[in-house]
Amino acid sequence: MTERVTITFEDHVAQVRLARPDKLNALDPAMFAGLIDAIAQLAEMPGLRAVVLSGEGRGFCAGLDMASMAGGGSGIDLAARSHGLANDFQQVAWGWRTLPVPVIAAVHGVAFGGGLQIASGADVRIAAPDARLSVMELKWGIVPDMAGFALWRGTVRDDVLRELAYTAREFGAAEAQAFGFVTRIAADPQAEAMALAQVIAGRNPDAIRAAKRLANLEAGAAEILLAESKEQARLLRSSNQIEAVMANMQKRAPDFAD
Repeated sequence: MTERVTITFEDHVAQVRLARPDKLNALDPAMFAGLIDAIAQLAEMPGLRAVVLSGEGRGFCAGLDMASMAGGGSGIDLAARSHGLANDFQQVAWGWRTLPVPVIAAVHGVAFGGGLQIASGADVRIAAPDARLSVMELKWGIVPDMAGFALWRGTVRDDVLRELAYTAREFGAAEAQAFGFVTRIAADPQAEAMALAQVIAGRNPDAIRAAKRLANLEAGAAEILLAESKEQARLLRSSNQIEAVMANMQKRAPDFAD
């Protein structure tokens, strides 16, 4: 962990904040390192049931800090895989998708370039009405390479994504929701994200993790159908599943074991 990213943990929910507000949380080498370390910590955190990802200050993330990253790619083998399917640059976005629990991004101000890709790694994205977003890489003569295309597949219509990638134009929250970059819009995205995280944290944690595994599965119908059956078989009559049933029948809050 570096000073660029902070984690607080309470009631099974981790709040992760990009903490470089003087630079709109722009991505420099320390921010990359901090995000990779945060994802690794969260993957091993006992009792974790949901994550809220946000940025301090006036925006979520303005993308690459081009001055600090100038020449930073020289000599780096971008094809090398350092984190399963991903390289270091991709891990800061793809890593949220691979965490075993749901991640909710609260987006305000700007989410440009790499910042938009990081938010796209979340399961759910809640944006402020005046948020501004952009697939900005072509402005700098490069392409999105932080897992964006993999994360946007299935949520953003292909021709819309092509237009935005080719032009690097900015768009607002309403367009972002229509395009599929944003799940919903809220006046206070941080509060909405926390409220959602608390709802998730109150559900059977075993079932939540199983649901995320199924949602992440990229396969044909036969494999997905079999995976559903296997996940359900593990859940049925398990202690947390029984507790969910009993809590509903007795009209009380459940007491799940992590």
